[in-house]
Amino acid sequence: MTKEKIYEKNSKIMKTYKRKNVCFVKGDGAYLYDEFDNKYLDFVSGVAVNILGHSNPLILDSIKEHSNKVIHISNLYWNKEQIKLAEKLTSLSNMESVFFSNSGTEAVETALKIAKKFGKLNNKENIIYMKNSFHGRTLGALSVTGQNRYRVPFDELLSGVIEIELNNIKMLEDIFNDKISAVIIEPIQGEGGLNLVDKNYILKTKELCLKYNSLLIFDEVQCGVSRTGNFFAFEKNKVYPDVLCLAKGLGGGLPIGATLVNKKADILDYGDHGSTFGGNPFICGVSNNIIDQVSKKTFLKNVKKISEDLKEIILQIALKYNLSVKVKGQGLLMGFIIENVLNNDIVEIAFKNKLLLIGAGNNVVRILPPLNLNKEALDEFKIILDNIFFQISKSNE
Repeated sequence: MTKEKIYEKNSKIMKTYKRKNVCFVKGDGAYLYDEFDNKYLDFVSGVAVNILGHSNPLILDSIKEHSNKVIHISNLYWNKEQIKLAEKLTSLSNMESVFFSNSGTEAVETALKIAKKFGKLNNKENIIYMKNSFHGRTLGALSVTGQNRYRVPFDELLSGVIEIELNNIKMLEDIFNDKISAVIIEPIQGEGGLNLVDKNYILKTKELCLKYNSLLIFDEVQCGVSRTGNFFAFEKNKVYPDVLCLAKGLGGGLPIGATLVNKKADILDYGDHGSTFGGNPFICGVSNNIIDQVSKKTFLKNVKKISEDLKEIILQIALKYNLSVKVKGQGLLMGFIIENVLNNDIVEIAFKNKLLLIGAGNNVVRILPPLNLNKEALDEFKIILDNIFFQISKSNE
């Protein structure tokens, strides 16, 4: 009997994930170690969460510092770390205020409540979302997730939502009217397949939102917090949202979500929303130290350099083995497609070679390393990827 069957047989955890045949017990930098001390190169990073890798000294020191002060007091009282983090995020984004929660899904739920209240105040009832999008698994977030495989098992979802194709300007113009309260977009669709929003499309969306007095919501849960080489993904096109959702890398491994709003969208009042654990001083304190590090210009410049190196490695090895490869994404939210090869097969081959990768969307293999990836890990990735592409080339013969 394999270890995987033993885990599954003895576990009381709901079967909501198809887990790999491994149990990790420790991590260091870009590496994870299983219970038998086998070493894996981790290019999943907790699905874009561990932006400074595992057991990072800055995060560990920050955890120790803030856990020795106060961990939780509830939002019935002020805490300095939450105030400080709100000031940093609003300053970086030019937004007005922020609501803290515990996850990306909760950040999106907050945005949807804002959109619903905005609609009620302005006689609007519909929210536009994009095909192939992914915004979370709660009923609200699922309602604006453009992938039926997540929606089909569940019946009644949020009403008044309209799905359109990303980057289809004509469809956007045809559907837009004065009943649209909000449009929700991922600047880069992560789980949906690393699809980038076109600059002209986002400019047109912003134009229509201004024309019809609608809210523009950006979901940067996966693509935000420096992963693209900019602190916010929206910086590339210089189009500012009315509402911005963040999570994942914001806590470097600890659970935190944030929903930022500008003055137009700053409409929630006492009792409209809440979160018991959201914005507690412990997690906000750790997040403050992470933000100080990953928002530095030198850090962001290095993210872009690592991204360029990774792309070159992928294309060079593909050429070496005569594989037709397309690279997608931006920064270290990167992926690739190999013609006539399933992404799940590639992920499985990589796993057997002690490299952790993850699939996405339309047959994409996602690469999500820590943002401070060093040369040693990059060189090891090159060696492993060479072996993976070699195996694929042989199987194609």
